[in-house]
Amino acid sequence: MTQPLRVGTRASALALTQTTTVAERISELSGAEHELVRIRTEGDVHKGSLTQIGGTGVFVAALRDALLDDRCDLAVHSLKDLPTAAAEGLSIAAIPVRADTRDALCARAGLTLADLPDGSTVGTGSPRRAAQLRAARPGLTVIDIRGNVDTRLGRVAGLTESGPGDLDAVVLAAAGLFRLGREKVITELIDPAVMLPAPGQGALAVECRSTDAGNSSFAAALNSYDDTTTRLAVTAERAVLRRLEAGCSAPIGALATIRGGVIGLTAVVCSLDGTKLLRLARSGADLSVDGADAVGVGLAEDLLEAGAAAIAPLTVG
Repeated sequence: MTQPLRVGTRASALALTQTTTVAERISELSGAEHELVRIRTEGDVHKGSLTQIGGTGVFVAALRDALLDDRCDLAVHSLKDLPTAAAEGLSIAAIPVRADTRDALCARAGLTLADLPDGSTVGTGSPRRAAQLRAARPGLTVIDIRGNVDTRLGRVAGLTESGPGDLDAVVLAAAGLFRLGREKVITELIDPAVMLPAPGQGALAVECRSTDAGNSSFAAALNSYDDTTTRLAVTAERAVLRRLEAGCSAPIGALATIRGGVIGLTAVVCSLDGTKLLRLARSGADLSVDGADAVGVGLAEDLLEAGAAAIAPLTVG
């Protein structure tokens, strides 16, 4: 390429760190220089809760517009932020090897989830995390919070040197903390048996125009960067969301693993107050994208048959 590869990103510290890692690797694989194109999304402008500002897609639409308007060649997303519906004219051309899928508790005085006294305040902006927290520890007070990683960590008493320190703990994605080199603030990596992650959590998506996905100077690099195991796992997880017609702000968790030639998928549907949880599992031996999708759709059907629509605010019955 005679021109640098333009890589679109949000401007937060985490997004820049993630995008820089991706851009550098694609440059290595393609031999092209790169430059970052900072894009401000609706989720960056509006500071209300995710459910109030629209949930799914608030961190994505502006980046996708930049791709379609030819203001960038690639866009890097946290996969859990992507709507499950395909975007016309765009393709997820690479999903690199996934980072840690778990949620992380960052608490005062090194406390774990079991150690937090009843009445402790725990901050999260995720209805999924909030519901599973309430289910695991009904005596905790869950507070809705927004902001970047440092802003959230600053809400925890004694955890950082800045911020109000008005909470006892926050829950964040472990992957983001590791990518930022902030793993020392983690007091517990929450077992998925207690808190299932968001579908796609820990994975990144590299999106481009569909016309570039198979026929461009960087297409081979994207194909090489794609990790088949990660793609199959997140395909199964996201299929659950798609069939339930639920967005990234829904109280739904899912985690797929691939071992011994089998896709194993577990999902949970929660009531917002955490008093009702429906957790089921399904597996399949077809290690193709279609096979992974079928496992996810099948598990979603199992959840619906077991009464998921009466538990969570879904749009299907």
